[in-house]
Amino acid sequence: MQSVTLSLYRFGSPGARLWALAQMGAARIAMPHVPGIGFWKLCGSGIGEGFTPVPNVSVYAILATWSGRLEAMRGVTQAPVFRRYADRATESCTWYLSATSARGKWSGATPFEAEGPMPLGPVAALTRATIKPSILMKFWGRVPAISDVIGSDPNVIFKIGVGEVPWLHQVTFSVWPDVSAMDAFARASGPHARAIRAVREGKWFAEELYARFAIEDVQGKWEGRDMAQEIARAA
Repeated sequence: MQSVTLSLYRFGSPGARLWALAQMGAARIAMPHVPGIGFWKLCGSGIGEGFTPVPNVSVYAILATWSGRLEAMRGVTQAPVFRRYADRATESCTWYLSATSARGKWSGATPFEAEGPMPLGPVAALTRATIKPSILMKFWGRVPAISDVIGSDPNVIFKIGVGEVPWLHQVTFSVWPDVSAMDAFARASGPHARAIRAVREGKWFAEELYARFAIEDVQGKWEGRDMAQEIARAA
C-alpha cells in the first residue's frame, strides 16, 4: 500500500538557512534517485497559522510518496538527501500517512492512491492549489483572516502552510482529532467559507487538489512538542 510522508525541517543559523534555501534547487538532482520514492516535492513555508504570503526562511519541507511503509521509513531515515536535511536541522518531524480520499491534480499528476476508510481517531487533511496570477492580490487579501480562524480553532492539533513557489503555489496541512472536527471547521461560516465560495465562483485556481489521510505514524518534535504524544492524547 502506498505511503505518504511530509517531512518538516527547521534551520537555526543563517548558514543553515542559506543551505536549505539552496537545496530547493540542488536537492532536485538527488530526489529522483532515492529508492522506493514516487511523487515528491520540495517546499518552503509561510509565517503564521495555516499559510501566509510572508516566507518563513527557517522552515522547509519534503513531501513524498513511496511504494510502501518500509520504503518510506528507509528513505526518510537513511537516504543521503534526507540525512543532509536532518543533520543540519535544529528540529525535524515526519508524518507517515495513507490517503483515504483524494481528488484533483498536483503538477498534472494524481499523486495519492486512496485506500481504506477514514479512521475513527486523528486524521490529516492536505489542500494544494496553483493560484491564477491575475487574482494573486485578491486571493492573498483573504489569507490573514483564514489563517487566524485555523489558528484559533481549539480542535486543530497541528497545522502548517508550505508551497513550491511563493505566492503562486500553496499547500495547507492540518491534523484533527477526528473527521467530525475537521468537517465542522470546513462547514463553519466565516472567512474560510467565504473564501471557498469566492474560489468556486471566481475560478481562482488553475489547479487544485484535496486529500485526507489516516495517520500511520509521526516521528520527531515540532516547536518543542513531541508529535507522537500529541496524537496519542488525541486518540
